[in-house]
Amino acid sequence: MINGISLKNSIISASNNIQLHKEEINDLNIFPVPDGDTGTNMSLTIEAAAKALENCNSRSASEVLKATAGAMLRGARGNSGVILSILFRGISDGIGDAADLDAPTLMNALGLGVNKAYEAVMNPAEGTILTVAKRAQEAGKAAADTDSDPIIALSTACMAAQEALIQTPEQLPILKKAGVVDAGGKGLCVILEGMVSLLRDGVMIEPEDVSYTDTVLSTTDDDFFKKAAIEFDNDIRYTYCTEFIIGRNKDCAESPSELRAALEMMGDCVVVAEDSDIIKVHVHTENPGTALEKGLAFGQLLTVKIENMKEQNRHAALKRQKSLEVQERKEIPEPVEPVEDIGFVAVASGKGLCEIFKDLGCVQVVNGGQSMNPSTDDILNAIMATPSKMIFVFPNNKNIIMAAEQAASMVKDREIVVVPTRTIPQGLSALLAYDADATPELNHEAMLAAAKAVKTGQITYAARNSEFGITKFKEGDIIALEDGKPKFCDKDPVRAAIKLTKEMINRDTTFITIIYGQGITETQAQQVMATIRAKAGENIEITMVSGDQPIYYFIISVE
Repeated sequence: MINGISLKNSIISASNNIQLHKEEINDLNIFPVPDGDTGTNMSLTIEAAAKALENCNSRSASEVLKATAGAMLRGARGNSGVILSILFRGISDGIGDAADLDAPTLMNALGLGVNKAYEAVMNPAEGTILTVAKRAQEAGKAAADTDSDPIIALSTACMAAQEALIQTPEQLPILKKAGVVDAGGKGLCVILEGMVSLLRDGVMIEPEDVSYTDTVLSTTDDDFFKKAAIEFDNDIRYTYCTEFIIGRNKDCAESPSELRAALEMMGDCVVVAEDSDIIKVHVHTENPGTALEKGLAFGQLLTVKIENMKEQNRHAALKRQKSLEVQERKEIPEPVEPVEDIGFVAVASGKGLCEIFKDLGCVQVVNGGQSMNPSTDDILNAIMATPSKMIFVFPNNKNIIMAAEQAASMVKDREIVVVPTRTIPQGLSALLAYDADATPELNHEAMLAAAKAVKTGQITYAARNSEFGITKFKEGDIIALEDGKPKFCDKDPVRAAIKLTKEMINRDTTFITIIYGQGITETQAQQVMATIRAKAGENIEITMVSGDQPIYYFIISVE
């Protein structure tokens, strides 16, 4: 039998295990865009439960599961996190008031969770976390029919989940094309493995103790390079930080000052230090090979270190943005009484975009989006801080829709309508379609139609090396997406935005909105607008706004 103490520890072990493996799971995402990745979402979801259980010392499995299900429901992020929370809520409902779990009780309850998860997904597809959960439950139940030991049943379910995961590419062609298994299914396997490790083997998976640094330039142990990096780490006019040590050629007649002069012609932040045996060099340049070739004239290369500072700076900026979003979410808005008739809540990231949604009538804008999906609780708090009897919610991201729907189901004192907008342009168009003189039902229909009529273009970057069929993405490549699907790669976001917008325009196009984000100057955005205007002609209205959004250099709306 499994009691509450063992169950609590197994859930904490599972949370630690997926924390350890979340990047591995993230890398299974089909496209390498920097989205709210599956591993991160599932990890944060079960972490909410682990934190809630820290002070729970009940020996009742029922009480532990109620606390787990409640915390997961509120902490659920992304579709995978919501499905995970539904699975545990089903288990909690299924065991009733049982203080201890035997195999039949546990597996029947898991079956209820699987059924609830399938019901929650509008068009459930096989080859996903749903399939992995179903196969695990079926195998676990078969084991429970012959042996009442719940640990044997859970171990059997865990093995069946792993076998089902291997088969997911055969069930979902897009996984096979990308050469990966389902990320959500993998996350569930890791969670089950963490639980089994504690319950069967008595081994608590421990969290990884990691320290992070936000330095733009990494350094060596050599004090020379440390000082050079500190002095110049804010100057990133050139891409590559090139550092090397030369073992001096005694027969070279040239002075190191000549090397310094040559390097200053090809870059900046030049530091050249010398003694009788070596020359140490630091330079920022676009041509590290040429710098090294200059150095070879003075002797042999002993050490070489080349780093892409722009990429490092971009990753550091993204990390800081995520940290800022988390901090902003901690400021929970105060709940208010519903006194007005109609209100709006939207999800968006970036100061400019948030202001746009507020200007269109959103009392609350939940800070979040692609890089960090808001939790069910984040959305619920925004709903409760909106003083309206009926509230339309715009998730503006396909991976936030289920969390919004979960939040809506938790509200009892006002009517919530989730408009399933999958992109920012869809959300903006849906809001603009609202007619204060129309009925809520007609408005809902108009909003759905407006969102459906919009084409969304996005210019972002590849977060990692990846392959999709015959297409290869290299980390840092600029990726152009049309309605979420990659269209082509480029090296320049401005050029990619122009090309993508031209491809999206057709004879029915009447309106284009260009939203430029972080990393793009107003001059660059004006260049895109001017080029598109020349192509589109006078019959298409073009608007440009600063969204200040992270992740996406440009978001393009074509109607």
